[in-house]
Amino acid sequence: MASNEAVEFKLWPYTPSLAGGVIAVIVFGLLSIAHLVRLIKSRTWFCIPFVVGAIFETIGYIGRTAAHSDTTSIGPYVCQSLLILLAPILFAASVYMILSRIVRRCGAESYSLIRPQWVTRIFVAGDVLCFLMQSSGGGLLANAKKQSDVDLGEHVILGGLILQILIFGFFVVVAGVFHSRLRQKPTVEAADPGLPWERYMILLYTASGCITVRNVCRVVEYGLGRDGYLLTHEWCLYLYDFLLMAVTLSVCLMWYDRNVQPQKRDSYEMAHVDSQKDSV
Repeated sequence: MASNEAVEFKLWPYTPSLAGGVIAVIVFGLLSIAHLVRLIKSRTWFCIPFVVGAIFETIGYIGRTAAHSDTTSIGPYVCQSLLILLAPILFAASVYMILSRIVRRCGAESYSLIRPQWVTRIFVAGDVLCFLMQSSGGGLLANAKKQSDVDLGEHVILGGLILQILIFGFFVVVAGVFHSRLRQKPTVEAADPGLPWERYMILLYTASGCITVRNVCRVVEYGLGRDGYLLTHEWCLYLYDFLLMAVTLSVCLMWYDRNVQPQKRDSYEMAHVDSQKDSV
């Protein structure tokens, strides 16, 4: 009995809410379907990480729901711990790729601090590193046999989260500089009313803000330790993780637009001239 209580304390500081878990599964399940449908229809394959991340969230909250009736089972705990932790990294990957496409679609490569093709490579590479760090930290926690193992796992996860915040912060700077320069001196492509690039940038900032706030809260959570307020009160998770990631996925549904895909400049300018002639 004592050993079971030790395992229960180690895994969960509370009994996961059944109602909260079911609601989260329904919300993320619907968002997963919506993203998959939009992906197939638009064929904007760079948004695949959104779909995978949404599925991660859905399965993760299924794990929390299952843990309501058995808080000593390691399977549901590991499932929810890893998948809910890692899903935002996948969302970030698509956000990075979207910026590079907006830059190229607007024909504004010279306005970006980093060449568009390197925006994706640099930030996605950083994203992969964060993914590996946080997943390995989660693995250490799941297999921890003593307190030192728990501490190591938490420190690795904490390092991955801090790195993700720093990378995302630099990304927002890159996006902001590009946005400012393009507003001051719009390109021919950006002046096209059929390309609402500023709306896409606002969506990008919204998604980036949600992910950043979530990551900061996660850093505070792991920084406070297993006895901290954030980790011992379930409502906190639903506020800064479930809610913010649901908002992120909802906002990003608007990004499935083939118009974001880069076009050849010559062909675009010819089409632009033709449209002006037609209007005359």
